[in-house]
Amino acid sequence: MIDSISGKLIDKTPAHAIIDLHGLRLNVFITVNTYERLPDLGQPVELLTFLHVREDILALYGFHSNAQRELFLMLTGISGIGPRSAIGILSGTGVEEFKNRIISGDVKSLTVLPGIGPKTAKRIIVELKEKFVADEDDSFDSVFTTPEHETLIGDTIAALQSLGYTRSQAHRVTKRLEKAGDLSGSLEEIIRKALALM
Repeated sequence: MIDSISGKLIDKTPAHAIIDLHGLRLNVFITVNTYERLPDLGQPVELLTFLHVREDILALYGFHSNAQRELFLMLTGISGIGPRSAIGILSGTGVEEFKNRIISGDVKSLTVLPGIGPKTAKRIIVELKEKFVADEDDSFDSVFTTPEHETLIGDTIAALQSLGYTRSQAHRVTKRLEKAGDLSGSLEEIIRKALALM
């Protein structure tokens, strides 16, 4: 597998980028999100990639982040979703937003994305929800350092959920506070800090 390519950006559209690798020009299919992060024409660029090989085709897909590529691979592992469909889906949403839609089981919001009908949306939720929820739970474990810390984080998340935020939103902002060293003071103070980041 070609893990990444690095070269000079020759041309770009929301659907593809052409990258010059010392005289060899590659046409790389991309998402709109990746397009928005590309440099100006003529500038150096590096993309993570996936090479799709079939009897009648060689197609190279490019991504601005590993998280986007991983989600692309998950989608193409679902029956009925090919690489072009996966690129279309990822062009309509961000990685975290898509995961939140899966975790919440929101079929309606998924059908707004290109190439997803109700049946496909339900299939995606069935196949990916358990994995995403497990990933969320694992990330909780990495945050807890002491029983007191665990209680404080749990109380913060519960309080944010009571204010109408999803579990995923509450977890992300609490994780940000923890990384910044701001999980200190009273619960009320921490909630105020969290709301300022929402």
